[in-house]
Amino acid sequence: MDEAPRSVLFACTHNAIRSPMAAALTRLRFGPLIRVDCAGVRPHEEVSAMAAFVMDELGVDISKHRPKGFDAFAEDEEGPFDLIVSLSPEAHHQALDRIPALGLAAEYWPTFDPSLAEGSREQILMEYRAVRDSLDRRIRERFPRPSTG
Repeated sequence: MDEAPRSVLFACTHNAIRSPMAAALTRLRFGPLIRVDCAGVRPHEEVSAMAAFVMDELGVDISKHRPKGFDAFAEDEEGPFDLIVSLSPEAHHQALDRIPALGLAAEYWPTFDPSLAEGSREQILMEYRAVRDSLDRRIRERFPRPSTG
């Protein structure tokens, strides 16, 4: 089983739904043990209200997240991330183009964009929850908790 990286950058298209959710879930799991951040190819101005709502159901507040692009890390004093996890095809292309300056390795986790969901508010929220829960499962599988002691 792979060890958890010391630093991970989650990336998606707009840094408003998938990558902020993944970053928050990783922080919830690891706290300060690993450096976690997120970025988007074309960042929106604010985080999705639906994403914030479903994360709040877990007691996690992402409502104050301000989406940012890959360029926000150009002058990062902490150096490249151990791993960039891309959640959209467009983000993965960007991530690969930025190896090794931004990250030492990249993985692609295809993740549905719930902003494309249609139907009633509850049906759409179900899609956001499904993405949240899928990301949570993937994070738990991919990044084992370090043993203590």
